[in-house]
Amino acid sequence: MIPVPPARHLLRAKDLADARYFDDLTVADLARAARLSRAHFSHEFRRAFGQSPHAYLLTRRLERAAALLVTTDRAIIEICLDVGLKSVGSFTTSFTRAYGLSPSQYRAAFPPASAYARVPACVVRAYGRPQHRTFREDAAPAPAYLRAQR
Repeated sequence: MIPVPPARHLLRAKDLADARYFDDLTVADLARAARLSRAHFSHEFRRAFGQSPHAYLLTRRLERAAALLVTTDRAIIEICLDVGLKSVGSFTTSFTRAYGLSPSQYRAAFPPASAYARVPACVVRAYGRPQHRTFREDAAPAPAYLRAQR
């Protein structure tokens, strides 16, 4: 069996953090994915990527929260829970430390989420058509020019 370089195991843990940031992941879970002890994993992760596994996971969560704050109208507490954080207070503190603004101030600094909604022109036209039909319109005889073509 060919030995696998340690960086390969670290990438497996990093990929897990990127893909499952919203789950209740711990450093122990990431260490298990890398098949290393928790202490050795933390040391090697910091050496390879320049930050601790916990800080990396928190960064991924805050990045996703920032994107959701700008592109959705969902409540801040809902976003906090959706990105895998448990406390709105610690979320607000961490977010403010990372971005320099509280989550609500960050959201207010961008156009409303509705400005990002792209609706295709065909959908706009379809919903813009009159919707006031009656049964009599459906039962009306076809116009003469249509009957002549039959």
